[in-house]
Amino acid sequence: MAYFDIFLAPVAKTNRQSFDAFLKKSHEMILGFGATEVVDLWGDDLPEGKLTSLPLAVKLEDGETVTAGWVVWPSKEIRDAGWAKMMSAEPDMEMPFDGKRMIFGGFSELLTSRA
Repeated sequence: MAYFDIFLAPVAKTNRQSFDAFLKKSHEMILGFGATEVVDLWGDDLPEGKLTSLPLAVKLEDGETVTAGWVVWPSKEIRDAGWAKMMSAEPDMEMPFDGKRMIFGGFSELLTSRA
């Protein structure tokens, strides 16, 4: 059964081009480690919340937006092996965002519906 990594990260709006370049490299790398799909999103309609919200979740600062995305893996076992390879690889790219405010985790699929 498919396994998913989901993440949120704050990115300075002025870093959009370097973020796009980072994504192209990271998609290639992640797909090379066995993922079947990688999707990244740029936040442009992010309501402020008092208790919870996407901006609060990443401690959004002025001039930033929230980015989101997911990675689909064929199974948790392939995902775990892919992550092990990623963590042991020498990074050849710098993250164009504050990784300390990134939120991520792995999820098992419950239900998928498509039109």
